[in-house]
Amino acid sequence: MFLSLNSIVYCCPLVATLPCFCSNVSVTAAKKALPTKILIFDVDGVLVDVRQTYWRSALETVRYITGKRVTYAELHRWKSKPGFNDDWSMVSAWVSSLGHPTSYEEARAAFEEFYWGSDGEPGNVRNEKLMVKPRHIEKWAQRFELNLFTGRTRQEFSFTFEKWPGTKHFRTIITMDDAKKKPHPEGLQKILGGRDPSTALYLGDNIDDALAARDANVPFMAIIAPGEHGYRQRAAHFRELGALALLPGVNELFRHLKNAN
Repeated sequence: MFLSLNSIVYCCPLVATLPCFCSNVSVTAAKKALPTKILIFDVDGVLVDVRQTYWRSALETVRYITGKRVTYAELHRWKSKPGFNDDWSMVSAWVSSLGHPTSYEEARAAFEEFYWGSDGEPGNVRNEKLMVKPRHIEKWAQRFELNLFTGRTRQEFSFTFEKWPGTKHFRTIITMDDAKKKPHPEGLQKILGGRDPSTALYLGDNIDDALAARDANVPFMAIIAPGEHGYRQRAAHFRELGALALLPGVNELFRHLKNAN
């Protein structure tokens, strides 16, 4: 079962159109307007800054298991590989490559102590930071059907979003507990429910997001800011996978949506 916070299905009577992206946005496909009705967002790295939560927890877990002081540069190299949108899978493979064979379950247990906290100490989850304002979500929901497809568990999602005012505007929310893990496209397919994928747009920041979109035939835009670690390599990979545009932040898309009238 997928998680839906609204019992009433939101229907958008208007076919919204995205303009061509130019100036400070890198367009990587034909500059053609998209008849977009459905917006689907990844969460981590798109709506939430996870540098001090998931990323920090991953580094601390690897250091704890291996005793090695690893870097963000190394983390990004692992995150750029297909199949590692799931941080527990990434950590398991990472520490195993460093000579400390660790199962998925063991990696998850160690990671969660840093993420949620342990022995009365608060975890990194306390550093969760949303990058979008609820009033913006409300405004965009008046023109587009909004949905979420995240690699978070339902528990992780609810901790941050359950009481956030913007959450009520998302029609369907698919978590790690509701569909096969990315890069499998099942989450996107559940959101679409048989509707034309070309009327949707998925925004993500990970290679697995792009792969899921490709396999679901859903147009994709990548959230990646110039200056990020491995920008050129990641940007090239996104282009190879058919990304329509590279956006420095999700609010850049919102600015263009606002001007689409």
